Amino acid sequence: MIQKISAPVSVQTVFDHRKRTVSPRQIFWDGRIFRIAQVGLHHTFREGRTLFHIFSVVSQNLSFRLRLDTDSLFWTLEEISDGLAD
Repeated sequence: MIQKISAPVSVQTVFDHRKRTVSPRQIFWDGRIFRIAQVGLHHTFREGRTLFHIFSVVSQNLSFRLRLDTDSLFWTLEEISDGLAD
């Protein structure tokens, strides 16, 4: 089931200067740590002058959609899914 969240989260990331990539590694949300096993899709979009990065990631049996605001550098958890039908 996909659940809309829109909650602030802390995200640990890694920047690889050779590949010039940024990858989320852990999500700290609601007192729990979710280790990211795989980064799926990544895309960007703009709202006005603000650039947002969207990451779809998987942690064990949950999927997350994360949004990074490049103006404030704040992360938001937009969606969470357990992969089951609604």
